[in-house]
Amino acid sequence: MTSGKTIGQNIKKIRAKLSLTQDDLAKKADVKYTTLTKVESGVVNKPSVQTMAKIAKALGVNIEDLLK
Repeated sequence: MTSGKTIGQNIKKIRAKLSLTQDDLAKKADVKYTTLTKVESGVVNKPSVQTMAKIAKALGVNIEDLLK
């Protein structure tokens, strides 16, 4: 992570750009709402690859874009 941002901050930024609520993204990505909120808030800073893949796909980005 070169920019020092967390995965959660990147997800939040991209989600906001797409005008999605956390609930919208959780449903679209087929992940639990609580999981998404924990990742975004930094409680979980190393989500599983499966979770990352689902979120990235729902946001229309590569997993690498969430790790920057």
